[in-house]
Amino acid sequence: QAQLVESGGGLVQPGGSLRLSCVASGRTFSTMGWFRQAPGKDREFVAAIKSIGGTKYYTDSVKGRFTISRDNAKNTLFLQMNSLNSEDTAVYYCAARGNSIITSYIREESAYDHWGQGTQVTVSS
Repeated sequence: QAQLVESGGGLVQPGGSLRLSCVASGRTFSTMGWFRQAPGKDREFVAAIKSIGGTKYYTDSVKGRFTISRDNAKNTLFLQMNSLNSEDTAVYYCAARGNSIITSYIREESAYDHWGQGTQVTVSS
């Protein structure tokens, strides 16, 4: 069975950095991405990357601060998070889709058919 396992979360001070990892097993995926859910809020799209061409997509609030990447040889997804602030505090989930994805749906959680358990990111002084 396909599986996604996130790691790298933790407590960091405002302005600091964290790097999240998501190791996929069982199969490869056409598109992988990150979603997050802050306390009392709905889950929201953060970033995604396609396997073919490596096109990247970001939500506006993280552009210029976060960088999504993937190592296809290791079947691993990364999210480098810099200049973190309190609004970034959330549980971050790795998501993946096996089949090809329609670009207009890439920001929709319903487009992804595999999900990790989540890793907590807390930004606080």
